[in-house]
Amino acid sequence: MEINRFAATIDHTMLKPDATGGEIARLCAEAKEFRFAAVCVNPWHVTNAARLLSGSGVVVAAVAGFPLGATTTTAKVFEAGEAVKNGAGEIDMVINIAALKEGLLSFVSEEIALIRQVTTGAILKVILETALLEKEEKRIAAKIAVESGADMLKTSTGFFGGATEDDVRLLAEAAPGFGIKASGGIRDARFALRLLAVGATRLGTSSAVQIIRELEKTQEV
Repeated sequence: MEINRFAATIDHTMLKPDATGGEIARLCAEAKEFRFAAVCVNPWHVTNAARLLSGSGVVVAAVAGFPLGATTTTAKVFEAGEAVKNGAGEIDMVINIAALKEGLLSFVSEEIALIRQVTTGAILKVILETALLEKEEKRIAAKIAVESGADMLKTSTGFFGGATEDDVRLLAEAAPGFGIKASGGIRDARFALRLLAVGATRLGTSSAVQIIRELEKTQEV
């Protein structure tokens, strides 16, 4: 794959709790240099990242309800809405995994819909946390997310298991033509390209620069 086209699928990610302002500045500088799609950061860093990326074409993505998805709906809605007000153009929210597993599907749907209401104009990605779900639960979660106003499905937070080719295929089949962000455990070019080949449209990784360098060496051969 041509490197610029590959770079445009990347969410350059830094979600560690001890990330400093200097690290976020470096993340944003790299995102501008390589023309990644977005940087993905915790809400605390949104204002700074939005300032650093202003006019660059790189979007700020913020997480909500991250990483457990187990906070209250009110808290998730406020967190997502505030992130958009502070400059986030994309929101990656974690569903209430326990509610899904308990069959409280209306609750899961309503929560996503409420977050959709306060993120108008931003892209809403719904994190399903596929490593914690059975196959049928993944299909159900994908269907609910699509019907509740999501713009993209996202496999994982990366905290409990990463993206797999099988999960990307399953989500692509469950939501034909829908955007899919694969995230978690993407550390080399071969795996990244395989995920794109089976249906991912976006990749979330903290190893983006390393992967780009790997692709550059491959193309030099």
